[in-house]
Amino acid sequence: MSNEQNIAETKNAEAPKKGRRGFLLRALLIVIVLAAIGWTLWYVFEGRWYADTDDAYVNGNVVQITPREPGTVVSIGADDGDLVHAGQVLVKLDPSDAEVALEAAEANLARTVRHVRGLYSNVQGAQADMEARQVALAKAKADYKRRESLAKTGAISSEELAHARDALDAARSALSASEQQYNSSKVLVDDTVVASQPDVKAAAAKLRAAYLEKARTTLVAPVTGYVAKRTVQVGQRVQPSVPLMAVVPLHQVWVDANFKETQLGKMRLGQPVELESDLYGSGVTFHGKIVSLGIGTGSAFSLLPAQNATGNWIKIVQRIPVRIDLDPKDVAKHPLRIGLSMTASVNLHDQTGPVLPKQAPTKPLFTTNVYQKQMNAANTLIEQIIHRNMGHAAKHG
Repeated sequence: MSNEQNIAETKNAEAPKKGRRGFLLRALLIVIVLAAIGWTLWYVFEGRWYADTDDAYVNGNVVQITPREPGTVVSIGADDGDLVHAGQVLVKLDPSDAEVALEAAEANLARTVRHVRGLYSNVQGAQADMEARQVALAKAKADYKRRESLAKTGAISSEELAHARDALDAARSALSASEQQYNSSKVLVDDTVVASQPDVKAAAAKLRAAYLEKARTTLVAPVTGYVAKRTVQVGQRVQPSVPLMAVVPLHQVWVDANFKETQLGKMRLGQPVELESDLYGSGVTFHGKIVSLGIGTGSAFSLLPAQNATGNWIKIVQRIPVRIDLDPKDVAKHPLRIGLSMTASVNLHDQTGPVLPKQAPTKPLFTTNVYQKQMNAANTLIEQIIHRNMGHAAKHG
């Protein structure tokens, strides 16, 4: 009887445990079902309208500073990390040779202006001489006609008439030579003023080139930004097109997000994007919009594109770069750096935008006017030299 009692007691003790285990399993199953239902509802009404990726990085313009002329570095105006403004001096090269060439070009322009002034004076002198020759010819004609009448009456000899005829022919020849001289002088300055005369323009062009060559011994920042990758040193002999440093305008950065090709079906230009940076964490949200859906996959534009038509082929989901413009206010408040990792989430609700742009750009995307200032300064110097060497001939300029 004792064994039977023990077995009964054991069964009675195991019954509640099985009941609790069954309850827990049923509860777990219910939780799983509810979670699946909740996830399905979230995906149907919300999740499927967003495309996310953490394969995104900050990008921007990296403006290389390179010399146009060879030279020796005598000064460096900024170092890595420094803020520089457009037009600020970054590097100076030894200007000695350029200054000598500029002085020679200035002297050549001044000499040419004075020479051209002489051409205008020659025209005036040739015109006066031609007018005098015309008067002499008229006088010679009158003398010949008078002597011709007298010779008919026998008042003068035929020899004197011959002398009068020779004087008339000489006056005609002198006038013809004077007219040719006038035309030759006039063609050199015809329909021009001193500043537009070809010789002056050629000398001005040489001066402009010499001025720009000297100006280019001073390398300035084309845009406002921060200096990066400085490699130049004082005393270094630099060559054209060799980068010395870079200027990065961090206020104009964007994000290149690499989405899977399966995520691009509902993406359109102009869709809003929310981004987070690993630098600031989830506490800072950046806002942007899609401005470009990549024209090709990353592998298509790689140095060695994949050759899927040969060998064993394994399908790999490709990624396409999507450019996202950031809100300038967010970037100003929380500055970013080139190459930082980002997480991007695209809102796909609005699909009215195009996949590709419908219009070409109507204005430059990125410009600088610092080099135009150098050209304007050269033109101002040319005008000053021409004016100083005009003297009393200013009415021609």
